[in-house]
Amino acid sequence: MKRILAASLFGLSLATSGLAYAEPVKIGVITTLSGGGAGLGIDARDAFQLAIKQSGNKDIELVVEDDAQKPELAVQIAEKMIQGDKVDLMTGIIWSNLAMAVVPNTVAQDVIYLSVNAGPSALAGANCNANYFNVAYQNDNFHEGMGEYANKDYKNTFILAPNYPAGKDALTGFKRYYKGALSGEVYTQVGQTDYAAEIAQIRASGADSVYFFLPGGMGIAFMKQYAQSGVGIPVMGPAFSFDQDVLPAVGDAALGVKNSASWSPDLDNEASKAFVQAFKAEYNRLPSVYAAQSWDTANLILSALSKASVKDKDAFRAALKAADFKSVRGDFTFNTNQHPIQNIYVREVVKDGDVLTNKIVATAFEKHKDAYAEQCGL
Repeated sequence: MKRILAASLFGLSLATSGLAYAEPVKIGVITTLSGGGAGLGIDARDAFQLAIKQSGNKDIELVVEDDAQKPELAVQIAEKMIQGDKVDLMTGIIWSNLAMAVVPNTVAQDVIYLSVNAGPSALAGANCNANYFNVAYQNDNFHEGMGEYANKDYKNTFILAPNYPAGKDALTGFKRYYKGALSGEVYTQVGQTDYAAEIAQIRASGADSVYFFLPGGMGIAFMKQYAQSGVGIPVMGPAFSFDQDVLPAVGDAALGVKNSASWSPDLDNEASKAFVQAFKAEYNRLPSVYAAQSWDTANLILSALSKASVKDKDAFRAALKAADFKSVRGDFTFNTNQHPIQNIYVREVVKDGDVLTNKIVATAFEKHKDAYAEQCGL
């Protein structure tokens, strides 16, 4: 277990008028720091720690643990954090199958959980909870954006994703807005590294395009094998398949690929510019969407702590719901199910000098709401 006390440096993150409640606050951060998905969790952890550090709040203690992308381990860690460490808040989980294993029991114990990434549909609709805030998105959202954008150029798309909650939400979201035909729909194994069979299916499908959601090491493996195969059918995806955590490993095969996100390093607002500058200065790399979402989560928590005691659950939930912080995404508000209302952009992979990154080329949706909020009784 790693305990990190927030440092006393002030900087570029949330500007507050001083904490209204100077009290010790313990935050449990469960995230993926080893294995094929480690890059995602490392980015989320690093951004969260940096936001707390730059806030100057010395009363926050982070308890950080590695879930190794294993649901059973995440459950054990969560129970230890709640019962043993007595954390006030929890966050950090990247993968939706881990979120489904941890979040329902966490919120049932009256612990507030804030998602930096995973946004399964099951927690956005009828199973929403007053103690559950998603600061990232609902899983379908980025895929909905690419489904809408794909209508512009394509009429027969092959789609694939891993067989777990986020993968199913991904293809559901794409199909919700895509009006063309599907030449194939395939669910792959979680953690799969050999895609020869799927690439052969794509080659024979007659598709004019490929849409895939394969985060972390899965996407790296797929794109390398796809490029080597010479199939040549255009690919597109959500940010998770073409973000800063994977682009260096994918290489030039990603150039020109369109992908969807709620944020991009070139987004033109002061909070985003300050975040990119701070992250690069601290870690000598560009931040990913995972980092941006985690940075916003930390700053949302800081904004709430400036208004209410974390011990007063009703007041603290109200302070979180107000979302009175400067998001890197610009305007940020919560829907009735405590998931974001936000723009979804289309980005293109480009080279900035020797560095692969993304630039915004279109806006798929403005102030987009998820499809499940009406089922939530909050």
